[in-house]
Amino acid sequence: MDRPALADFLRRHREQLQPQDVGLPAGPRRRAPGLRREEVAQLATMSTDYYTRLEQHRGPQPSTQMLAALARALRLTDDERDYLYRVAGHAAPDRDAGSDHVSPGMLRVLDRLTDSPAQVLTSLNETLVQNDLARALFGDQTSFTGLERSGIYRWFAHPDDRGLYPPEAHARQSRSMVASLRAAHGMASTRARADRLVRELTRISPEFTALWARHEVGRRFEAHKVLLHPEVGAIEVDCQVLFTEDGSQTLLVLTAAPRSEAEGRLRLLSVLGTQAFTAGPSVGTA
Repeated sequence: MDRPALADFLRRHREQLQPQDVGLPAGPRRRAPGLRREEVAQLATMSTDYYTRLEQHRGPQPSTQMLAALARALRLTDDERDYLYRVAGHAAPDRDAGSDHVSPGMLRVLDRLTDSPAQVLTSLNETLVQNDLARALFGDQTSFTGLERSGIYRWFAHPDDRGLYPPEAHARQSRSMVASLRAAHGMASTRARADRLVRELTRISPEFTALWARHEVGRRFEAHKVLLHPEVGAIEVDCQVLFTEDGSQTLLVLTAAPRSEAEGRLRLLSVLGTQAFTAGPSVGTA
């Protein structure tokens, strides 16, 4: 681990970013250029003290999870992310193995979506990053680990937790998820992880097993859907998606028709925020 190089790299990239570059308010006049240390720590969901020690050549070697969070917070490119891992004493992630790194361009789009729920998903329906309104609607989907990271897995492993969707939409949603998993299973970069999901879901879910046998394939996102939030009620939304060039990640944006009841409910949700819904839906997905 090269502590001086790591500290200098972090500091220089922090100073090159402005709050508006990462979706933060500019706030009062700043004495120093770039983001504050506490802002980077906030974006990376770590303590300010921990981040400060990294910039001061102190502290333990950061884990790969911490480095992934810092790469995202600092909007690093793939090459910059790889360098960060190396100076921190880790091997750079294999870019062909289904990377969780979100491109700076995708994050810039997400940062500007403040009035619509939006989140970035992998081809296995793992949520990598959400804006505040998506967290208020779906709950925090970035904290799951293991197989639970996949919304496809949670949908079939916990069928009693499908309350975000009306009962009449469950069958269509199940087919859509299995077709998406079949598409991911056919991609070299995600085949191994997809195969693990298939094996486990085949073991625990007869519904999944029956749908998997149909061999339906396709990344499917419903153009229009109704979501049932426990506090604000039914919300009718239209779905827009933006894929990365290699198709490995998707930016999902949910919008409501102007001046509609759904738009009003999304505004209410943005006011209420996430604090009231920390125990909210956990299965909600695309």
